[in-house]
Amino acid sequence: MNIALIAHNNKQELMVQFCIAYCGIFASHTLCATSPTAQLVSEATGMKVEKYLSRNQGGVQQIAARIAYNEIDLVLFFADPQSPEYIEDMGLIARLCDQYSIPFASNVATAEVLILGLQRGDLAWRDIVNPKKKSR
Repeated sequence: MNIALIAHNNKQELMVQFCIAYCGIFASHTLCATSPTAQLVSEATGMKVEKYLSRNQGGVQQIAARIAYNEIDLVLFFADPQSPEYIEDMGLIARLCDQYSIPFASNVATAEVLILGLQRGDLAWRDIVNPKKKSR
């Protein structure tokens, strides 16, 4: 599965701790994230994370485009409700996830439910919706 990670500045440490806690699950999936989050998660866990622009330089829009092309299977967006960009960022990502039936978490509690569901195979239906190309 292709998993997108986004975190507002005040939530980046929480995202890092979450990724450390669930590194065993994340390790068998492909991760992408906005630049600072990708760097922090990669350094803390040793996992490869595809890096996009920072959130305020267009990284959210880059991930949004991948959602629109059905290239993302799960989005974890640890958003800061006090951030001035909260409504704009969350509105865009939440709307696209709803439109394309992408599982989406905007806080650590929901993210944990989705990650544990991913581990159990509850999100395997995404492989039917978004089949991965097999390399030859």
